[in-house]
This record gives sequence, structure tokens and C-alpha cells, in this order.
Amino acid sequence: MEHIEIIEGDITRADVDAIVNAANSRMLGGGGVDGAIHRAAGPKLLEACRKIQSIDGIRCPSGSAQITSAGDLNSKYVIHAVGPIYRNEANPEDVLRKTYLSVLDVAVENSCSSIAIPAISCGAYGFPIESASVIAIDTCSKYPNIKIKFYLLGHKILEAWENALLS
Repeated sequence: MEHIEIIEGDITRADVDAIVNAANSRMLGGGGVDGAIHRAAGPKLLEACRKIQSIDGIRCPSGSAQITSAGDLNSKYVIHAVGPIYRNEANPEDVLRKTYLSVLDVAVENSCSSIAIPAISCGAYGFPIESASVIAIDTCSKYPNIKIKFYLLGHKILEAWENALLS
């Protein structure tokens, strides 16, 4: 799968059409990747997020994605994706797959030819890394017209994604 690349590095420095943010449903920043992207993008990203209509504080439900401008990042867009909180979902695998599909569909709808994606739901949301890597690679393999760069941190996550890519 030549269109999928695994990179150990800082997603906020990715030179792609869209950077995927592992966001929370409020889309107002947070910890981990979400916080790093908001800090690097500056206040314009938060301003763009606030323009998305909120229903009871939720701008992006679990399993879905929203696109905004990218503020001060190198990319044109940020695609905010809300993956499942593993312990709170009856079928977390289905929700994670739906999240990746939402990201990729939003990328296609906005003519993105390249995207950078983190390990969605593998941090504070507690998704098992090995299962998440298989779902991520399997889902992304169905979109050969998009150059997909997984930006990952940590030996365990890198190894899981590399194994999933090779199998």
C-alpha cells in the first residue's frame, strides 16, 4: 500500500492538505494531540471551531468528523475526528471504523490529496493499540487516491501500525 506511510514525528509539522485532530466532541481543544494541534495552530483554529453549530455543547459526535481551516499550521484544513471512548461503547470497533471513514469522506469531499492522521482514540480514550492499528490500516487501504501519513509517537504504537501495514 504505497499510499500509506508511517512516520514517527510531530503531526503539527506535517505538510499535507489536512491534518486530522483526535478531538473531543466539543472541539475546543484538550490534551494530547488535540492540545498540541490547537497550540500550534493558534487562536484562528479555536475561532473556526466555535463557528461550527453546537447542540448541547457537542459540535462533533463520536464516530464523526468536521473540517475547519487550519490556522497557523502548514495544512489547508484540520479535520476534527472524535473516536470512541473504548470503555463507554458497546461496539467501539465499529465506532472507530466509522470515525476513520468519516475522516476520509470529509477529505474526499474537500479535494484533499494528502492527510496526516494520529492514532485516534489510543491515548486517553483507551482503545487497544493493536486493534486500533488494524482498523486504521484496513479502513485507509480503501482510499488509494489519498496519500495517508500516520504520525505516531512511541515504540509500541509505531510497531503496531507497522505490523498492521505489513499484514
